[in-house]
Amino acid sequence: MSDPQRPRASLRTAVVWDVLEDALDRRVKAAGKDSLDVLDTGGGSGNFAVPVARLGHRVTVVDPSPNALFALERRAAEAGVADRVNGVQGDIHGLFDVVERGGYDAVLCHGVLEYVDDPAEGVRHAVEALRPGGALSLLAAGLGGAVLARALAGHFTEARHALTDPAGRWGEGDPVPRRFTVDQLTEAVEAAGVEVGAVHGVRVFADLVPGVLVDTEPGALEALLRLEAAAAELPAFQSVATQLHVLGEKRG
Repeated sequence: MSDPQRPRASLRTAVVWDVLEDALDRRVKAAGKDSLDVLDTGGGSGNFAVPVARLGHRVTVVDPSPNALFALERRAAEAGVADRVNGVQGDIHGLFDVVERGGYDAVLCHGVLEYVDDPAEGVRHAVEALRPGGALSLLAAGLGGAVLARALAGHFTEARHALTDPAGRWGEGDPVPRRFTVDQLTEAVEAAGVEVGAVHGVRVFADLVPGVLVDTEPGALEALLRLEAAAAELPAFQSVATQLHVLGEKRG
């Protein structure tokens, strides 16, 4: 993912970032403290962790890739938040080998569930890392977006295959191991002990609009960002989004 602070990249992250920033602000007020302990599982090179640290929070990033963690360290240093960002090698299945259970005010689980063997276990671990009342930000690949993209590209058989495949894959060449519907994600989150607060469709239009149009047409980027924000909370558009974002709060 791209840094939410970079304008062109914001097409992919703006909706999630706006929702997340607001959730962190609410958590600060509810917890009655100036800064939060935030865990970013699968946080890679810090696309969200560094901006979160810029807000003044302490962020622990757990990622299996040493290269990503090296890039995280460099990015945090360049942003002047190295003292608030800590990278740890690990993954969500072995999460409590490297971090404290119940030690965080907010947990980000972005782009993780697609790649784990047991998504339900991944959600449970993310929730178990939260303190009571803590915020969960879950981002995962949406089934409908992939079906629509394959159909618009003229790959109708692949689009139909994705609809019927248990993992939501369009074929052997599909680089994404698993995709989800809104119901699948919200059910997993609720079963793990989280009250769902909001669901957003992410990249409803951004992946379908030619990049050259966005880059060259005056005002197009800003207009597309506003359109994405307007459509994000509408169920009809969530069903065809490239990604789905679920925000919730751990039950007390």
